Amino acid sequence: MLTFFLVSGGSLWLFAELVLSLLEKMQTQEILRILRLPELGDLGQFFRSLSATTLVSVGALAALLAYWFTHRPKALQPPCDLLMQSEELEDGHGARRSVIASSPQLLTHYYDDARTMYQVFRRGLSISGNGPCLGFRKPKQPYQWLSYQEVADRAEFLGSGLLQHNCRACTDQFIGVFAQNRPEWIIAELACYTYSMVVVPLYDTLGPGAIRYIINTADISTVVVDRPQKAALLLEHVERKETPGLKLIVLMEPFEEALRERGRQCGVALKSMQAVEDCGQEHRRVPVPPQPEDLSIVCFTSGTTGNPKGAMLTHGNVVADFSGFLKVTEKVIFPRQDDVLISFLPLAHMFERVIQSVVYCHGGRVGFFQGDIRLLSEDMQALCPTIFPVVPRLLNRMYDKIFSQANTPVKRWLLEFAAKRKQAEVRSGIIRNDSIWDELFFNKIQASLGGCVRMIVTGAAPASPTVLGFLRAALGCQVYEGYGQTECTAGCTFTTPGDWTSGHVGAPLPCNHIKLVDVEELNYWASEGEGEICVRGPNVFKGYLKDEDRTKEALDSDGWLHTGDIGKWLPTGTLKIIDRKKHIFKLAQGEYVAPEKIENIYIRSQPVAQVYVHGDSLKAFLVGIVVPDPEVMPSWAQKKGIEGTYGELCTNQDLKKAILEDMVRLGKESGLHSFEQVKAIHIHSDMFSVQNGLLTPTLKAKRPELRQYFKKQIEELYSTSM
Repeated sequence: MLTFFLVSGGSLWLFAELVLSLLEKMQTQEILRILRLPELGDLGQFFRSLSATTLVSVGALAALLAYWFTHRPKALQPPCDLLMQSEELEDGHGARRSVIASSPQLLTHYYDDARTMYQVFRRGLSISGNGPCLGFRKPKQPYQWLSYQEVADRAEFLGSGLLQHNCRACTDQFIGVFAQNRPEWIIAELACYTYSMVVVPLYDTLGPGAIRYIINTADISTVVVDRPQKAALLLEHVERKETPGLKLIVLMEPFEEALRERGRQCGVALKSMQAVEDCGQEHRRVPVPPQPEDLSIVCFTSGTTGNPKGAMLTHGNVVADFSGFLKVTEKVIFPRQDDVLISFLPLAHMFERVIQSVVYCHGGRVGFFQGDIRLLSEDMQALCPTIFPVVPRLLNRMYDKIFSQANTPVKRWLLEFAAKRKQAEVRSGIIRNDSIWDELFFNKIQASLGGCVRMIVTGAAPASPTVLGFLRAALGCQVYEGYGQTECTAGCTFTTPGDWTSGHVGAPLPCNHIKLVDVEELNYWASEGEGEICVRGPNVFKGYLKDEDRTKEALDSDGWLHTGDIGKWLPTGTLKIIDRKKHIFKLAQGEYVAPEKIENIYIRSQPVAQVYVHGDSLKAFLVGIVVPDPEVMPSWAQKKGIEGTYGELCTNQDLKKAILEDMVRLGKESGLHSFEQVKAIHIHSDMFSVQNGLLTPTLKAKRPELRQYFKKQIEELYSTSM
């Protein structure tokens, strides 16, 4: 057997891994004892007594072990002491700062020549050597690329063309962009930055009322759209005299003459993007670059109630935020010119935009998905990205799919065993994708993402520690988690490289301070290290567009952004999100309940894909609406002895009881009080989605809509559970 491994070069490393995975924690004398070798002092006599064959075998094993010790993977060196990742400011009233920043001053920029988003792209153009910039693909085809110079030229042409169509080169000129992720989105954005105009993204699924509100609030006269259907939707508002200020629609895709005529009849000009670029090329204007303090984007947050809020973000805000990310990761996984990012998260969301800015700043590439999330894996295999920004919901789906394929007890045991072995490496600081466990179990998972991912960044919602821990091991790359919101550009905390523990959102970024303030009604006290999370720094927004009241609610007189989230400082100086100040209600007995906290616990139930927890001040207990995971629930039900199709299982009373019991079990393990546990659930077979109006475009629950949508079921749950 030993000789086989020695002559099989491809297996030598794997054999060494197996041996050392058993011996790695043993002392030298223990290893000698297990191998039935003498103590070190007797080795000379021992070797003289061995036969030639035995000597060869022992020598081969010694060589193998020596090879492993000299080539064994090294742990990543953290940029700071992981036991103290943030420190309290002197006279800062409990505020904390990152310990990574070398200066006590908050970071405003990383590069002197990249202080605005216009300069960020120009820097990428300079260092890329006019390399590939924006990629797209057609079905079953390889990616096609626009170079940095092509993108820069087209942006100047488009911007010049807009100026020829009565737009102004100033920060009072707001340009709407109503499109799915694609290269033209970035070209339109850069066109605005080139001439100091301001981008206002319109979500695909905000709904007609919200789109009308944004166009009027931001005084948008020009909108760049991708498809004729969206142009027709905008024209409907004009025809009903709801958006009288809209005068120009620029279309990325071809459209029929009838649509142009329809626009002409209501006073709106429809132009193709190519025509506007051609016009701009003929009348090319000198760029009018913005300043760091100038407005770059008004990002309307969808919210869960009321009209959207237009968060005003300057060029300096965005640059400060991604500079904080660069500072944290600079010694470990710094962006490179050969980095490739897959773009599928909405560009109207600041999380995606900040990550993309990092790539452009370093001359990297951004490849866009085809527009169908079901084809994302296919796109990734064609693109082979190195940077993969995700949201926790997608990570949960990956996790569930991996374990659903381990459909026998033996397969599941082997998968869990391999994951534990790699998780042990992760805990010791080693991140890699070339271990024996990768060869045997995880290579296919990594290949489904293109096989080149070296960094995953997740944000926008809480990530399950179980899922995060498993995927850090299985994917063999660095997985970072950030926390923030649009009002602080995107992130205000971030995982410190080398800290691969879960259950927290990292330490403050070097571009902002964070403090906790008392929330008396929920019994959270800053003196005890708990309270509402407040953020201050150059990444914090300037307020809501034309909305002083809500601006004052979010920003206090000292410039602190009040997030509405409840946090807790951990002993390591990292922040843990433990509750939400908003969306709380009283039960009939006077107890306060935070439903989102409960939902984040219940969502860890294996068969549960989505859950909505409902309470009423006139009722004494909670009820819930549960959407099972169609890929996981059938096999989970089968283990419970319950058979049937997905539709049949959703109406099975025994299965509903089993799911409720599993949710309550998780609640108990997580320390929920009895009044925080749901007493009854309704099983709903269709997912909450943006399309059916139950989720916001950033995949947050729209609680008022959910309450109204399930009004009948909620009433039945209360009437039958009294």
